[in-house]
Amino acid sequence: MRFLGFEPGQRMPDARTIWLYRDQLTKADVIDNLFQKCDEMIQSKGYLAMGGQIADATIVPAPKQRLKDEEKAQIKQGKGSDDIWDNPHKARHKDTDARWSIKYSKAKTAPDGQKKKGHVDIAIPAFGYKNHIATDRRFGFIRGFEVTGASAYDGRYLRDVLSKGNTASDVWADSAYRSKKNEAWLERQGFKSRIHQKKPKGRAMPERTRIANARRSSVRSKVEHVFGDQKNRMGLFIRTIGMARAKIKVGMVNIAYNMRRLIYHERLNAA
Repeated sequence: MRFLGFEPGQRMPDARTIWLYRDQLTKADVIDNLFQKCDEMIQSKGYLAMGGQIADATIVPAPKQRLKDEEKAQIKQGKGSDDIWDNPHKARHKDTDARWSIKYSKAKTAPDGQKKKGHVDIAIPAFGYKNHIATDRRFGFIRGFEVTGASAYDGRYLRDVLSKGNTASDVWADSAYRSKKNEAWLERQGFKSRIHQKKPKGRAMPERTRIANARRSSVRSKVEHVFGDQKNRMGLFIRTIGMARAKIKVGMVNIAYNMRRLIYHERLNAA
């Protein structure tokens, strides 16, 4: 109330007001424009994209859908909710854009490539969307983003989040982004790949590769702080239905993160 200048007893916006405003943004399809305007404002204050780019993605959870097998099959065929359910009220409450995915937690391995005693791989099912982002190394602002279903392959959206506006050509990402197609595209675009090397199947990671990956991780890991802040402090969770509204929600959170990051840098410079 103090931030917005409201006094006790005054009429003020509630959750529905915010929902209606966000729905207007969805219909106008302006989130990419808003994000670009925010980035231009950040750069106008002297925070240029510098030091290279770090790409990564995280699953943004959404309420799980209770569906029958035949309904799941129709969704896989690309049918919308109106085509699957005759009841319009039910159709409005079924999300056919969110997807299931598996989050893997790999067991730690010994230097010889064998799993340590008592350590096992863990597979955790997750439902929702995925926030693909690229941050600049120097200041940590999100400079590009894309939203997909949770099952989307990370490496496929590398070119959608990278920007040529960065003053350095280096690109950091985990091994999910490494492919011959991506490496060739990066080279054609003038980028320098710092993407993690994959572990040889059925063999121990070569010592030289392990050291190189560890060096890359010291830079790449910074992007994880963005996701941790969004999920823990900002409580990012998709409660809307459909890809269009999910993109607005995620896009607004990305903008809000950049605004908070800008305040942090401004205070740091003032001090």
